[in-house]
Amino acid sequence: MKSKLLLVIAAALFIGYSCKEKPKEAEGPVEKCTVKHPDWTRNAVIYEVNVRQYTKEGTFTAFEQHLPRLKELGVDVLWFMPIHPISEKNRKGTLGSYYAVKNYTEVNPEFGTKEDFKRVVDKAHEMGFKVILDWVANHTGGDNIWLAEHPDWYVKDAAGNPKSPYDWTDTYELDYDNQDMRAAMIGALKYWIKDFDIDGYRCDMAHEVPTDFWNNVRPALDSVKPVFMLAESEEYDLLEHAFDANYSWELMHMMADVYKGTKDADSIAAYIQKLDSIKCPDGYKMNFLTNHDENSWNGTEFERYGKAAEAFAVLTYTLNGMPMIYTGQEVGLKKRLSFFEKDMVPSWTENATTKFYKKLNELKHNHPALRAGEMGGEFRRYSTNYGKELLIYSREKAGKELMVMLNLSGKSITYASNDALGRNNYYDYFTGKLVGNLPKTMKPWEYRVFTRDN
Repeated sequence: MKSKLLLVIAAALFIGYSCKEKPKEAEGPVEKCTVKHPDWTRNAVIYEVNVRQYTKEGTFTAFEQHLPRLKELGVDVLWFMPIHPISEKNRKGTLGSYYAVKNYTEVNPEFGTKEDFKRVVDKAHEMGFKVILDWVANHTGGDNIWLAEHPDWYVKDAAGNPKSPYDWTDTYELDYDNQDMRAAMIGALKYWIKDFDIDGYRCDMAHEVPTDFWNNVRPALDSVKPVFMLAESEEYDLLEHAFDANYSWELMHMMADVYKGTKDADSIAAYIQKLDSIKCPDGYKMNFLTNHDENSWNGTEFERYGKAAEAFAVLTYTLNGMPMIYTGQEVGLKKRLSFFEKDMVPSWTENATTKFYKKLNELKHNHPALRAGEMGGEFRRYSTNYGKELLIYSREKAGKELMVMLNLSGKSITYASNDALGRNNYYDYFTGKLVGNLPKTMKPWEYRVFTRDN
């Protein structure tokens, strides 16, 4: 894998200079990581919008009524799952998959019109939100308009027919050796920024598309307006010249393994240490408990994390990166939403879970140590005699410290620590009360968050 990564990086650098005179050695090496993050991304919270299941109507207009609620919740970036028309050929289920796109420059009539979507974007911008679209670049639906007009834009099987990736039989794979197709894809990406003023993209299966394509996409989009780009991938070369953030799948699976007892606090600490050595120093991770795939196919966060769900939510908010909330997560949705059929969120009534996420969003917005990338505070773990069950860590920036304590076990713990228990003058973040010293005992799956000025 390492040698493959080096070849990809080398190819990307070659393409970057193919139309220029080769730089002289005196000019120094090419900068490895060139992505410049928009400043608003540093303390942002992402919210994934499943339009179909959001309301009874399942439309842009109906969703628009929820903007004040989401503003009060404290989310910053609205990530819309694909809004494009869905192909009918080989359609799965009654309504089909969002990810089988029929036309990249139209909207799904199920959701409304282009005018409806533009109104939502404009209203969201007025309220201070950013808006990103889910983009499917690896494949199209089985009857995408490109297939009839440009059949040579698709990968073919041995019989010369368009090829479906994996078991996604409602889609066909695009051929990135075709430069005309690449140009058309970039044109479609720019269209939604120019005409609808969106703020970037979440790119589906980004690692299935050649990295050099994304490296060309980023400056093309930034030439219209500075954008935020999120890769559904854990390939780190994507963060060098194209994407602001990628996925933390490894952490998501690790949290489930911790709840099952097959991994522990040491595993999470080792994961965090590994990130420091393999990613661009200022690259972001999107940290999450759930999303549309996990919810529909693998179960709700309560099924996968049980009583540890809130403790793991605290973890996703207090590690370096950008936390994400999926449709219904903020009200404690305990239902798997159908992927190909209408199956709306039962209720949007605010509850204790809503208050919990509001507090986490406030913390993300206001604590300087939680700024994403190099601008945040360094992770420091404290040693205890329960190292495999207890995770205690701090992050500090601008004279403000954040201390997090997580009991990652189903048993009560009374612990000893040489370097944590002696610290004092802390406030309990969730109660606002001065507690002085850190607690010496923790209940099963308990989380505690403390702040202090140093």
